[in-house]
Amino acid sequence: MKKVFLALLMVVTIFATDAYSQKAKFGHINSNELLAVMPERAAAQTKLQNFSKELEDQLTMMNQELQAKYQDYTSKQDSMSASIRQMKEEELQSLQQRIQSFQQTAQQDLQKKEQELLQPIIDKAKNAIKEVAKEKGYTWVFDTSIGSLIVWPEDSDNLIDAVKTKLGVK
Repeated sequence: MKKVFLALLMVVTIFATDAYSQKAKFGHINSNELLAVMPERAAAQTKLQNFSKELEDQLTMMNQELQAKYQDYTSKQDSMSASIRQMKEEELQSLQQRIQSFQQTAQQDLQKKEQELLQPIIDKAKNAIKEVAKEKGYTWVFDTSIGSLIVWPEDSDNLIDAVKTKLGVK
């Protein structure tokens, strides 16, 4: 009885899988290629570069201040009393720590800004891919830019042109 049940289960599974695979329609897209041609991406990159430049300028000013104070300290070091020398050394160390803290915060802010600027563009691309897949009846769309997809079905279609058209991008 168990053997009959298992055999029946296998036959049903094979037919179900075969029927499903006949209905399945496969497509693929390189999302990096799509994102690269979206005009919003260039605008986001420009904003990100400007933000990065602001952070770099601030860091440069802080480093110049440190350099100037250090040069002042070294030129007058011999004529300073021990207490003034200690105060100046502490001031230099404090400024150096502020610079290091600023560098870490700036890196985090830059990553946050990049995410903030790119996420709407990524979402727009994903939505366009989903719409094209739905309109054209695709059940599976693989992203070939991720690199985890090594082989895809030969009958899969590249949706890049349809998605570009959907987005109004050349």
